[in-house]
Amino acid sequence: MKKSLMKRMSIKISLLASLSILAASSFYTLAADERGREIIEESIARDNGFGDTVSELKMTLKNAEGQESHRYLKINTLEVAGEGDKLLTYFDEPRDIKGTALLTFTHLDRDDDQWVYLPATHRVKRISSSNKSGPFMGSEFAYEDLASEEIEKYTSYQFLREEPCGEQTCFVVERKPVDKESGYARQIVWIDRQHYRFIKIDYYDRRNALLKTRDFAEYQLYMDKFWRSLEITMTNHQSKKVTKLLVRNIQFQLGLTDRDFDLTALKRTR
Repeated sequence: MKKSLMKRMSIKISLLASLSILAASSFYTLAADERGREIIEESIARDNGFGDTVSELKMTLKNAEGQESHRYLKINTLEVAGEGDKLLTYFDEPRDIKGTALLTFTHLDRDDDQWVYLPATHRVKRISSSNKSGPFMGSEFAYEDLASEEIEKYTSYQFLREEPCGEQTCFVVERKPVDKESGYARQIVWIDRQHYRFIKIDYYDRRNALLKTRDFAEYQLYMDKFWRSLEITMTNHQSKKVTKLLVRNIQFQLGLTDRDFDLTALKRTR
């Protein structure tokens, strides 16, 4: 009788211990999720209020053999209150792709809208959700990479750790896309602890294998508030191809409006 009682008490203690461990684990996961989300939210919040920008860029494409080709483009961005940003990307050089343009409307609660204009056909084509993981103009940037950072675009954020990154310390956060058509199963993001700037993003494909890494370098401060990376490199670890963007000029608050980002604006870029 006494042994039976002791056995039941032992089982009860073990059960309580297991429940305590599960509760602690759940609490830790929840706390990690909340902290991860807060870090990304702070990074996005610090960039609020820029209004609009016009940027000139040089794009360098490097194949697996190291051969390079160059393109020149501009990106216009319009900040939209209560919504995602609008972006218009268009190419000035080389001659064979001059006038090609991509218009992106980033949304918070639904799939982004994207349209591409191809001057050779004089047609505007809508990019379907299933094609947004495809490469943009032969670069290592996918269509889905060319949208603004929005907190609602990911289902979860998990703070992983802090670690040195270069001469600074970074928060490391894992996030998973909401979009089921995304080419990524998850992303690991490095954000510097001092200014909350994006330093690096690792992209994992649907098989959970490392696909690409985007590195942000040469940050410059504008208007005493807005940090912009002047050198962005996307490295494809599977194809061994690299695309580098060098920002040559950024102008802020030029008075761009919605009319500069409608469908007819795609054709006006030529």
